[in-house]
This record gives sequence, structure tokens and C-alpha cells, in this order.
Amino acid sequence: MEGLSSDRWRERGLELSDSQIIEQTLEGQPDAFNVLVRRWERHIYGLTLRMLGRDDEAKDATQETFLSAYRNLSKFRGEAKFSSWIYRIALNICNTRLRSRARVAVSIEEQYEAVGFEIAAETEELGSDIQREQITRYVRRALQALPAEMRQVIVMKEYEGLKFSEIAEILGIPISTVKTRMYTGLTELRKRLDHLRGAI
Repeated sequence: MEGLSSDRWRERGLELSDSQIIEQTLEGQPDAFNVLVRRWERHIYGLTLRMLGRDDEAKDATQETFLSAYRNLSKFRGEAKFSSWIYRIALNICNTRLRSRARVAVSIEEQYEAVGFEIAAETEELGSDIQREQITRYVRRALQALPAEMRQVIVMKEYEGLKFSEIAEILGIPISTVKTRMYTGLTELRKRLDHLRGAI
């Protein structure tokens, strides 16, 4: 496989597992790691965006995740799946960024005012694209208001479709703790979104 072009790697990469691609990368194939990036960048970006809530910061965190993974690829031993390993790197980067932000407690009422979302009492357009966009934006803001430990579990389970066992492996915590954070987080999220119930 030595000397494969980028196009051939793109085709060949579809047939290879993550572990095989890692092996080829460590053996000096220059384009092999790009296959992993293409395979996982959408997932990692989705995770970082929902954790950080800002597109530009999510893109930076995604790039930082893959740079860190590439630099530390020789430390990947294969005890866990590559997906678990890359998610863990991304979450660590997100948590570092979140800790560096100024922590400002925002009440539910202040969030409501900040978003400027108001449900018209008399409207036939509840299903309109504009309203759905407003609701989506409010849900994202409410999600951002949750503690990071709850938010990351909800994002991985509800948005990334991971199993409780996979989340537990990524975070290095018991499944019971994952479930507790999940259900506690969802309960808090429902409270924050309660006033939207009639529009969703």
C-alpha cells in the first residue's frame, strides 16, 4: 500500500477499520490519517458544537481534537475503540475551554429574555420554519445552561446515538452514574423548556 495517492486512500479507506488506518498511519502512510478525519469530523464537530454552543469555537476544538489525536496516536493501544478515544479527547478539550470561560449564572427568566422568544397566543404558524428555528435555538441555549457533566451525557446519548456502556467507557465512570446524569439532566432541561410545551 506504500505510495497510495490521496484519491486511492479515499477509496481504500472505506474498506479499512479504524485500527487498520491507525496502523497504516503509524507505518508512515501520509494520507491515512485524513481518512479518519473524514470519517469522524462530523461527529466530533457535532459534539463540540453542542458542548460549546459556538460555531467558531466548535471548529477550533474539532481541529484541536484531531491534531491532539494525531500527535498522540502512538499512545493509542487499542484497548478501547478509536471512537471512544477521540470522543474523550474532544470532551477534555471542550471541558478545558468551558472552565476558562467566565462563569455567569443565568436564571431561566434571563435566558428567556436573552433569546427573545415569544410564542404568539393567536397564530396558525406554529409549524413554520421560523418558529422551528427559534425553538431549536432555545433548546440549544437551554442545553448550554446545564452543567457540563450532564450536557455531555445528553449530547452523546441523544445526538450522537451512543449506548450507555459506550458513554461510560468514554468518561471512565460507571453506567449507573451515566444514567443518573442523563435523567437528572433531562429533568432539568424539561424544566427550562416547560414554557415551550405548547409550541413543540
